[in-house]
Amino acid sequence: MAKTKHLLAMALATGCLSLPAHAAPPQATCDKPCLSALLTAYLGAVTANAPDRAPVSGAFRQTENAVATPLGGGLWSSAKSLGTLQRRFFDVTSGTAAYFGTLNLAGGDTAIVSLRLHAAGRKADEAEWHIARASDPGISPGSKAMFDLTNLLANPPAERTVPVAERLPRQTLIAITNSYFDGITAENARVIRAHPGCRRLENGMGAPPGVKNDEGTGPADCMSGQGKFGVAFVAGRRFPMVDEASQVVMAIGTFIRKPGNPKWRNQFTEFFYIDHGRIRQIYAAYFFARPDQPVPNWPPYEGNFPLSPELAGGK
Repeated sequence: MAKTKHLLAMALATGCLSLPAHAAPPQATCDKPCLSALLTAYLGAVTANAPDRAPVSGAFRQTENAVATPLGGGLWSSAKSLGTLQRRFFDVTSGTAAYFGTLNLAGGDTAIVSLRLHAAGRKADEAEWHIARASDPGISPGSKAMFDLTNLLANPPAERTVPVAERLPRQTLIAITNSYFDGITAENARVIRAHPGCRRLENGMGAPPGVKNDEGTGPADCMSGQGKFGVAFVAGRRFPMVDEASQVVMAIGTFIRKPGNPKWRNQFTEFFYIDHGRIRQIYAAYFFARPDQPVPNWPPYEGNFPLSPELAGGK
């Protein structure tokens, strides 16, 4: 018996014998009720300015407009309450909860925001905010931000659960969403799988009144204007959240300008509502990144950071 115990101890010490799987249970997953509770608790901690109440892991990392923000900084001190527009989405497969809507800030301002909250077990380990304020800089130095809170509140994203028989699988939803970015870079709206008249609101702003679609047959829609944005390509495309029940995809990326175009890069989160195989609505929260700001500041990190001539060593 003593010899048997000795041999067992040697086998464990040298890695020749593995313990049964139940000896080291895997980390608990977070189902939809768990993700919902996690998102509610996290938003509650932010708006209460109480980082000590946040359900976050020791590996927690947060960015606000691609800038790493510590617990207690940024929105942890300036957020006051959730706004009147609140939409929540859940993806159990990726362990992600998402929020799009408004956030009331100190001083009386209201921001249009998006949030990607990732769960590790039953705590959050990643939070990625895109925040748009009326006072933000615009597409180039000295310009005003694109921002229309009134229009967003008048034309909010739908709250819905799509019948199971009408749902498409997640990879198909992602492919349909990606067609929008392909259409931008190809400068060809026919690439985009969208319904005629599809709505696109960016920081609440839609097309100006009277602007027609590319065919001149009606108001501008989400397929209008391809080739006029000065975008060379859409870098760092990510699709971290697919809510299959509502048929909504969250996409994150960066619009990289064509060489010689002085406009700043857009760094964005967009929510795509998909009906019967085509895009119906797009809602975005984004900011314009300065030339000296690294974006997206999430893996894979590289590729979206054109330095200014001064930082790159130019004259």
